[in-house]
Amino acid sequence: MGSLALEKEIIGSLDYISLGLKDPIKDYIGKPRVLSLVSTFLERSIQTCERNLETSLAKDDDVSSSIFYGLRAPSLTIQQYIDRIFKYSCCSPSCFIIAHIYVDRFIQRTNLRLTSLNVHRLLITSVMVAAKFMDDA
Repeated sequence: MGSLALEKEIIGSLDYISLGLKDPIKDYIGKPRVLSLVSTFLERSIQTCERNLETSLAKDDDVSSSIFYGLRAPSLTIQQYIDRIFKYSCCSPSCFIIAHIYVDRFIQRTNLRLTSLNVHRLLITSVMVAAKFMDDA
C-alpha cells in the first residue's frame, strides 16, 4: 500500500512539473508552461466574444459601461502581460490558474463580455485576489 501511494505522488509531481506548477530545479530560468496555457485560453475567449459582438446586430450600451473597460486596448499582448505579472509579482504559477477561474466565474455571473478592452484589468485584479488567497502569509 505504501508503494502505491508513493507511486501516485510521483505521478502527480510529474504532472505538476510538466505544467510548470512545481519547479524541478531550484534556479528555474524559464517561465512555467501554465502561463502560456492561461494566455491561450484567454485569447481564444476574447476572439470568440469579439466575433460574437461583431456579428450581433444590436450592440448593447452596457458593453462599455463596466468599470473594467478601457478606452483603447493596451499595446501588450495577453502573453506579454501575464509574463510581466509573473516576473514582477513573485506569485506562484498556481495563482494564474485560480485567476483564470475567477475571471471565468465573474464573466458568468455578470454576463460581461471578455474583450481586449477589459481583459488586462480583469486579469490583474484576479491575479491579485488569487495571490492574496494562495500565497499571502
